[in-house]
Amino acid sequence: MKLSLLSAGSREKSLVLPEARNDFLFAVIGSPWGLLACWLVFINLITFLAFGLDKWKAKRKEKKETVRRIPEKNLLLMAAAGGSIGALLGMKVFHHKTLHKAFQLGVPLILALQIIIPFGLWLYFSVIR
Repeated sequence: MKLSLLSAGSREKSLVLPEARNDFLFAVIGSPWGLLACWLVFINLITFLAFGLDKWKAKRKEKKETVRRIPEKNLLLMAAAGGSIGALLGMKVFHHKTLHKAFQLGVPLILALQIIIPFGLWLYFSVIR
C-alpha cells in the first residue's frame, strides 16, 4: 500500500506501508491459553535446568564445602507451579533426587493433580453443568 503526501514545497513524498501482517505473537500472548502454554514451557524448562544445576552442585559440594545447593522445597515448589514434567525429566536425565521419597511420590502426585483437576473442572463446567 502506498500513500502520497504533499509537503510545503509541493513535492510529492510517498510513504510505503507494510502489506503483510503477522498476528501470531498477539494470538499467542493475547489469549489466556497462549499465556498458559508459554508459562508451562518456561517453568518446565527452568525446573529441568534447576534439577541439572542442583545435581552439578551436589557433585561439586563433595570437593568444596561452600557450595550452596537449591533447597528441596524450592524444587518441589517449581514442580507445583507447573514444572512437574520438567522435574520428572530432570530426575530421569540427571539421576537426581530419585531416592528421596518426597520426590519419588511427590512429583508424580503433583503431575497427576495438575492433569486431573483441570480435566475435572472442564468436565464439570462443559458436560455436567
